[in-house]
Amino acid sequence: MVSSPKKKKKKTSSKKDLKKAAAELRRRKKQLAASEEEEEGEEDDDDVIDDFQDMDDLELRVAQFADGMFDEKRQRNREAFVQTLSRFSAAPSNRSREVSLNRSIVEAQTADEVLALTAEGIADVAKGLSPSPLTPLNIATALHRIAKNMEAVSMMQTHRLAFARQRDMSMLVGLAMVALPECSPQGVSNISWALSKIGGDLLYLPEMDRIAAVAITKVQDFNAQNVANVAGAFATMRQSAPRLFSVLAQRAAHILQTFKEQELAQFLWGCASLNECPHPLLDALDAAFQDDARFQCHVSDVTSGVPRSSDASRGEDGRGDHALNFSRDQIGNIAWSYAVLGQMDRQFFLHIWETLSQFEEQRVSDQYREDMMFASQVYLANQSLKLEYPHLGICLRGDLEEKITRAGKSKRFNQKTTSSFQKDVARLLYSTGHEWVREYAVDGYSIDAVLVDGKLAFEIDGPTHFSRNLGTPLGHTAFKRRYITAAGWKLVSLSHQEWDELQGEFVQLEYLRRILGVDAE
Repeated sequence: MVSSPKKKKKKTSSKKDLKKAAAELRRRKKQLAASEEEEEGEEDDDDVIDDFQDMDDLELRVAQFADGMFDEKRQRNREAFVQTLSRFSAAPSNRSREVSLNRSIVEAQTADEVLALTAEGIADVAKGLSPSPLTPLNIATALHRIAKNMEAVSMMQTHRLAFARQRDMSMLVGLAMVALPECSPQGVSNISWALSKIGGDLLYLPEMDRIAAVAITKVQDFNAQNVANVAGAFATMRQSAPRLFSVLAQRAAHILQTFKEQELAQFLWGCASLNECPHPLLDALDAAFQDDARFQCHVSDVTSGVPRSSDASRGEDGRGDHALNFSRDQIGNIAWSYAVLGQMDRQFFLHIWETLSQFEEQRVSDQYREDMMFASQVYLANQSLKLEYPHLGICLRGDLEEKITRAGKSKRFNQKTTSSFQKDVARLLYSTGHEWVREYAVDGYSIDAVLVDGKLAFEIDGPTHFSRNLGTPLGHTAFKRRYITAAGWKLVSLSHQEWDELQGEFVQLEYLRRILGVDAE
């Protein structure tokens, strides 16, 4: 009799916390949207690449509150459904039905329509019908089309998360996990891509581990698109998978000549994002550049989309049909990836960089987000060349360097949000008795706090700096740390995991003093 009111009170408190956090999240999103429409007035310093990808921790808090409220019930339902799934066969029960359903799924115009088409099959499975009326092909296609339709209407992340938590959607994902071993390589690729678009980096952690395990067994049948899409999905979700990326790199090296420009740029970006160096592929790229004169790089004209090149970068037969005609933005992704991975003395990168530097007339403006991302990536790569590879002597010069530097340092689309974790640490930091300078600029990076005289740099790293499953630093974080250290600073980093384990302000303050090596003045 006594425990019941306590449970009710706790539940009401959780709902209040959720509503409060959700309201604050909506307010901040409106504030951010309004600030992006302004022409001037941005004052916050920010990391050129790092904080392009940074998110306020309110989104994570809202998701965690919601999970906490419904976890117990969801877990019971999931266990019951998993028991049912363990008894069903994924073998096609009717080929004509499979093809017909797949056609209807592809033709559906919205995510809701796709889910409605699969609902009957899901209900049959839940009742124990075997073999399943939904085949691996149907399941993979359904998830892919749901994500595709979400992307087509630019569905907000909060709406995607709400959709993902529907009963039928949860069951569809559960079916996909059971059917994975029977899916084709394209099906595995489609499912991983779909989950990354639906759940972002907030959902499907165990599901992605399952995909990694199955993908490893099928990687020898992956084509270039499969390799690129799987790597991109794991990178988008901040999900480390060292063994998977190792075999993907080997497969990519083996089928290198089949890669299209976007696939190569995407795979390198995925590896760099998770700080997984694809040594076999980098070796293969260097060898291909040296051994096959047709395997060259051009830069597509930004305004017309027409590939442009010099005679020196064409094949011996005078044709460019085997050349890689990268777009400007793909070149930016590749340059950033090589910089993050610390592989800028590679032959293939040197040619990529030389090709880029030949096109100084390209438009680079701080009025367009695409220009800003490209400029930010190339600016950091150029700064890394100056600091870490001065012996190469290939830094950008003249007009292009000026354009890249000006746009790369602009803050128009580069606004920084400060999490509650960062605010708590910063408040205690001043209690150490030293004169800390906040948001101190070092080239294209902004350091959270520094002691200028002692060249001591302090970074406060929230969840978005680490992989969500292993807690290892992501590529952009590792690159920033390496760069700041190379610039002559003693760098100390504090992670949110460390901070969460400290109880009470006294313990937290003492911990700060110890890791920073400073005494109270």
